[in-house]
Amino acid sequence: MTTLKPKTTQTMKPATAAKKLGVYLGATPAEFQEGVVSREELRSLQTEPPAWLVDLRREGPHPRPVIANKLGISISGLARGGVTEALTTDEVEALKAENPLWLQHERATQTDVRKETLRLKEKQKERQAKEQAQQ
Repeated sequence: MTTLKPKTTQTMKPATAAKKLGVYLGATPAEFQEGVVSREELRSLQTEPPAWLVDLRREGPHPRPVIANKLGISISGLARGGVTEALTTDEVEALKAENPLWLQHERATQTDVRKETLRLKEKQKERQAKEQAQQ
């Protein structure tokens, strides 16, 4: 006969939780940074975000993946452009308004990558359709 072990609560490091929430860990409250976050707490933060999380998502500072998304470029493109630190929403908007040459280049590169990805997906669909027709 086996005995059932009580379920243990799965937790994650604050850095993982911040990444899942799309926020910069260094800007979160100290109690968030110093503790661990359970899956239930994460779900609660996602469904009913507290004021600090709403403000952080709106005003920043934002982590690099969020900045890259807002600028329409890759994270690697950010690094090539010299952006290595978290930026606020105002700083991202200023960068968009300035539209430096490196940003224009990275946006063009990202557009090319998306076109190529779409082309490859279409090619794969055609190949699958052809294979199904032969069967």
